[in-house]
Amino acid sequence: MSAPVYDRVALIGLGLIASSMALAMRERGLAGTIAGHAKSAETRAVALEIGLCDAVFDTAAAAVQGADLVVLAVPVGAMAAIAEEIGPHLKPGACVTDVGSVKQAVIGAVAPHLPEGVTFVPGHPLAGTEHSGPRSGFPTLFENRWCLLTPTERSTPEATARLRALWEGMGAKVDEMDAAHHDLVLAVVSHTPHLIAYTMVGVADHLRRVSNSEVIQYSASGFRDFTRIAASDPTMWRDVFLTNKDAVLDILGRFTEELFVLQRAIRMGDGDMLFDYFTRTRAIRRGIIEAGQDTAAPDFGRVAVKPAGAKG
Repeated sequence: MSAPVYDRVALIGLGLIASSMALAMRERGLAGTIAGHAKSAETRAVALEIGLCDAVFDTAAAAVQGADLVVLAVPVGAMAAIAEEIGPHLKPGACVTDVGSVKQAVIGAVAPHLPEGVTFVPGHPLAGTEHSGPRSGFPTLFENRWCLLTPTERSTPEATARLRALWEGMGAKVDEMDAAHHDLVLAVVSHTPHLIAYTMVGVADHLRRVSNSEVIQYSASGFRDFTRIAASDPTMWRDVFLTNKDAVLDILGRFTEELFVLQRAIRMGDGDMLFDYFTRTRAIRRGIIEAGQDTAAPDFGRVAVKPAGAKG
């Protein structure tokens, strides 16, 4: 087995992404020692119980001491407070990264609290499930998924290359982009779709002409996929929309314009327009499959592999 990419890694937050990182790093020998911290005592106890980390600490400050890499895996809204807490305890030469799905807000929250001699390479793995917590992680979560790095003036080529090696070691494909561009891209591919999913589920909840039993019983259709997305962590998504609001509102405005076009076509009976529109959008789905980001195999029953450590 090759030498670890980092001798000591500290995971701040022990949910789906961090637990999957811990399992992947351990399985592939990418980290010598893994330390962890979570706000919840229950989460810390579970992490110890299932052997997620070599050591779990009550405070983030204690967890980061001596770490070569610190991964901030907490909601975007909590980043500033965590960065302020750990700043004085980071060792010279350490690298700080994160896994938040908004980058400009994270950079603004974290960078001011990092001391000289500490590098900062923001990151975002485009991987996840609707599950959360330390038991939800599994070591193959990042395989063939993208991880986007958004280096700043606090990044060095050496630190960025080393972090890239870690993500590639966990099976991810890595790309780099500007933070502002990242936030716009994610507003299209993730943030606005989640908002639409939450909205559609909310519509069903308020539409009293459709009973709750019918919504549940007949949900083996498009609605079921909306509910899967809408099951995601509410704290994380609240913070995403509040911290990436400009890009989300931009894309939401464009979505509304497209929706008006479709409404008019349906009202006017313009079948040709609808057919052409759906043909163009279907090509995007084919492109996703060809890029290896999903499979064309039908999975209407959604028989999924249970994450490692999951109960039930």
